[in-house]
Amino acid sequence: EKRVFQVKWEVDYLFTEFKGKPMCLVCLETLSAMKDFNLSCHYNTLHKVKYEKYTEAARTALIADLKSKVHKQQQFFTRATTTQEAALMPSIFDINDHVEGKMKEVMHNCKYFSLALDDSTDVMDVSQLLRTVDRSVEVHEELLKMVPTMPPRARIYSTQCNSVANAYGGLDKLSAVVTDGAPAMQGRRTGFAGLLQQSGVNCPIMHCIIHQEALCAKKLNFNHLTDLVTKVTHLIREGNRSLSHRRCGRRIWGFTNAHLVRWISRGKCLERFFALRSQIPVFLGDSVRGDMSANCRKLKDTAFLCDMAFLTDITAHLNDLNPKLQGRDQTVCDLCAHINAFQRKLDLFSHLPNLTYFPACEEMGKSVPECEGVLHKYKTDIEKLQEQFKHSFLDFHAMQPQIALFVDPLSAAVSEQPSELQLELCDLQSDPFFQARCNEKGITFWGLLPECRFPLLRDFALSMTSMFGSTYICESSFSTMK
Repeated sequence: EKRVFQVKWEVDYLFTEFKGKPMCLVCLETLSAMKDFNLSCHYNTLHKVKYEKYTEAARTALIADLKSKVHKQQQFFTRATTTQEAALMPSIFDINDHVEGKMKEVMHNCKYFSLALDDSTDVMDVSQLLRTVDRSVEVHEELLKMVPTMPPRARIYSTQCNSVANAYGGLDKLSAVVTDGAPAMQGRRTGFAGLLQQSGVNCPIMHCIIHQEALCAKKLNFNHLTDLVTKVTHLIREGNRSLSHRRCGRRIWGFTNAHLVRWISRGKCLERFFALRSQIPVFLGDSVRGDMSANCRKLKDTAFLCDMAFLTDITAHLNDLNPKLQGRDQTVCDLCAHINAFQRKLDLFSHLPNLTYFPACEEMGKSVPECEGVLHKYKTDIEKLQEQFKHSFLDFHAMQPQIALFVDPLSAAVSEQPSELQLELCDLQSDPFFQARCNEKGITFWGLLPECRFPLLRDFALSMTSMFGSTYICESSFSTMK
């Protein structure tokens, strides 16, 4: 047969070819394979009793009638689809024109804007997000454009600038650019950042704070542990097909439906794995085919379990930080505050063997007394993480004086501020009206300042408010579109 539709099937089994597959003219069911056996089974099971009485000319007339009904149905849906598309097209263009018009209106009225550029959202595109702030301190965040990442990098730069220039009119009010750190974005000579500075645009160009935090976390080198945990997890979930997965769901995880198990992240996986550290070797020995003795010995090794306990605890703390850096409507100041708080926590963590903040390590110390003599070695790993955090985020640390002024202008040292802001800052700190509102912070406080009295301070606040600190919204917007 060679998987080609046979003309005789039309007469014998009442089938026709539709889009390269056999389709029954009676029930319109499409079969996956063009095989005589499949078609005959379908006809003999469902339609033979009713249609075997039609022979020769009567059968030919029946086939012609069935085919005409199918053709009319297909024409009806084709006409309906075409009509709907024709009716929708003007509406789509109207919506597009309205959105584009509103975007240009927002950008025309804004005082400052910043750009977030993410080169890792897709293999074909750079996601370009715009954040604007107007004179009334109202913030807007909009997806401006998706542009191709085709070489050379100068083309990326020109495309980005042209898209802003067409929508806004130039880069005069660009307050900051934040990128995902890709070479096409951060390169000092041929990257977007380098070409932007060479063109005379003097604004902060920052590496996304979430990407930097993820790079810091990679400083913890426990590959020997994560590799084994990943391997055993895959063995449980997939290695022995669905049987061991279902058994594991009932026996270990406590679920009757194994698909309910969610391995949300490495941290969650480690927490669950550590909690089941005594049951997993038993399960591997009883339910997984193959020699699991080496894996079981490793999972019972005291040093390995101590490593797992430490990594479980420190990853839980990093996982607690990461969601705080995500979300909309966060200023650069908010993000820096989260990073600074975590660095202070690392100072507390370094006081090992105090295990107050390491519950898994504390549990290991109680259940296996010899672990207490091992846990102090992880102080070195915490110090490495501290050092990595200290040497990362340099672009944000350079903005610390501006951040301090934006967060608490009433307590800022006047002498340490730029000379053009000092006189207005003296007036602000001496005004009883604003002193009475010292509980107001951030954007809320700066919105109280009248532009006629504090034009320079208000201009500074608008510039800070307009800055992105991460490319989170670029990535989340792309995920939503997918």
